[in-house]
Amino acid sequence: MSETAQNPANDSGNPPALPLSVNLQYTKDLSFEVPAGASIFATLRSAPQISVNIDVQANRLEEEQPVFEVALAIRAEATEAPETEGGPAGRTVFIAELTYAAIVTLGDAPAELVEPILLVEVPRLIFPYVRSIISDVTRDGGFPPIVLQPIDFVALWQAKRAQQFPETAGNA
Repeated sequence: MSETAQNPANDSGNPPALPLSVNLQYTKDLSFEVPAGASIFATLRSAPQISVNIDVQANRLEEEQPVFEVALAIRAEATEAPETEGGPAGRTVFIAELTYAAIVTLGDAPAELVEPILLVEVPRLIFPYVRSIISDVTRDGGFPPIVLQPIDFVALWQAKRAQQFPETAGNA
């Protein structure tokens, strides 16, 4: 029997599906604070400067089972613009923190694909929900919504790997 007859996915020219099932998604932690309170609305003169930090974590939930929790954590902090060019930043305008998680089951994924699936593909799948929640919470908090730009999860994963396994200088 030919190989195409045994595998209909190859017959249509489509790549095989990811060995991944998203069981559920949920907001694990959500925080929005305006440290200066109502006074910030009266004194804010220009658009705040916004910094965004992103982290992805994956943890196996049950030993001997291919079930994982993948958490995408976002921290967005807005500060008043400096009064003078290059001066110190002003007060904190707001802080939004979100940890959004998915419980996923991996099928028969090759061992070398487990990490990229968990730290790249799953975050790509849940990112639109994270983006929507951050936008809604900042808008509902009385500020213009933060619209997160698309994230290169491959670069994020590679940077994280480089931090965990730094190359030693002098080795070729």
